[in-house]
Amino acid sequence: MKIESCIPISPKLNENEQFFKDAIGVGTSFDLGVRKLHILKTDVHLYYCNGLCDTQYIIELLEMLVQVNDRERQSVKLPEIIENRLVHQQVNLVKSLDEAVDFLLTGLILLFIDGETKAFAVDVRSYPGRSPEEPDTEKVVRGARDGYVENIVVNTALTRRRIRDERLRFEMIQVGERSKTDICIAYIQDVADPGLVELIKQELNEIKIDGLTMADKTIEEFLVKQGYNPYPLVRYTERPDVAATHLLEGHVIIMVDTSPSVIITPTTYFHHVQHAEEYRQSPAVGTFVRWVRFLGIFASLFLLPLWFLFVLDPSLLPEKLSYIGPNEKTNIPVFVQLLIADIGIEFLRMAAIHTPTPLSTAMGLIAAALIGQIAIDVGLFVPEVILYVSIAAIGSFATPSYELSIANKIFRLLFLVVIALFGIPGFMIGVTVFLLFLANIRSLNTPYLWPFIPFDPGAFMQIIVRRSVAGSSIRPSIVHPQNKQKQPT
Repeated sequence: MKIESCIPISPKLNENEQFFKDAIGVGTSFDLGVRKLHILKTDVHLYYCNGLCDTQYIIELLEMLVQVNDRERQSVKLPEIIENRLVHQQVNLVKSLDEAVDFLLTGLILLFIDGETKAFAVDVRSYPGRSPEEPDTEKVVRGARDGYVENIVVNTALTRRRIRDERLRFEMIQVGERSKTDICIAYIQDVADPGLVELIKQELNEIKIDGLTMADKTIEEFLVKQGYNPYPLVRYTERPDVAATHLLEGHVIIMVDTSPSVIITPTTYFHHVQHAEEYRQSPAVGTFVRWVRFLGIFASLFLLPLWFLFVLDPSLLPEKLSYIGPNEKTNIPVFVQLLIADIGIEFLRMAAIHTPTPLSTAMGLIAAALIGQIAIDVGLFVPEVILYVSIAAIGSFATPSYELSIANKIFRLLFLVVIALFGIPGFMIGVTVFLLFLANIRSLNTPYLWPFIPFDPGAFMQIIVRRSVAGSSIRPSIVHPQNKQKQPT
């Protein structure tokens, strides 16, 4: 049932109770209830939502309210007396029933007093969830082991713990006609570009949808209007230290309640190839790790197409590298073998996600036997296909961004198709179209290939070489920070 806006609170409690019964099902839904009290000869109704409230806090508040009968004699100032007895740091005054419904379904409790046209909302929320732990997809050898969880209040606290700046802002809005999902926009007031902040607020306020069951992913699709472009236009992270670092650079963070990952905006292609491990080691080690990761990403995208090109035209190889290629004859075309093996790796990835942990070891052994030596022995694959597909798969797993690795895999398959159809010209045209495609992508008015296109020498060197923190005193210009200096001059 859609609730009309600006319905005033009735001074008669039975009318308010009837509204809650009709509007949200109090008395029908088992988790919504009302506790009726009698304080100083006046009826008081307390509405609550089980599962979203901390019962211990409610009991303490009820004890304080009941004790009013023993300690007070004047009922004229009952609203002021009750407000003073609500021993909680967050008490809001509610003046309309639709606002009261929003508060109640968020987990706050409501206190209605007979004869009054206002109510009190007390924040006693205690959402079910897990404790902060290190994200599975962003593990580091050294560093913090806490990570974001599904509770937006905990996530803001984890961020505030790392940035105790009085100019750090957390602005909350609600999106979703029915879900009314809490969304938090985080930024540093004197660093982030005001135009970017306003653009994100405008885009979020224009979202018209029933609910955000997929949380941040739904927000992303409305925010950047990605369409069928497989490349990620925002970056996700579950690490508070990564989010805090981007806030200090001038980025804007979007947190969505019920999601353990936050959205970093704006981002480029090179934001998706960075990992926290590079900054937990010395600059030399961090640079080495970065180069190895770049090599893995390159291999995941171009190794299979290049090898397939050499198989089709062995004359492209120098004589000393003539051993590269299938050394055994097979009845199945190499192109078909590559497709079967590459899609087979995707089967394994999906199976690993959906297989219960006690069965994962058995699944791995079966997969190794089927796609390994047995597949070679029966003539389904030549050994080189297994080798190069495996290296490409490892390169995909070495890609920090899961979304980027899947996008690279899609284009890797497209490269194989155009090479099979057109050979060398197909590969050259395919790579050219691929680069033009990336160069034309813009995420929130940000060039996707910056600092490569448009070229920024200083920023590009910081992508290639991991500089020390003491030597990085300038914030990235792509986010248009108000304060460009990271450190005082």
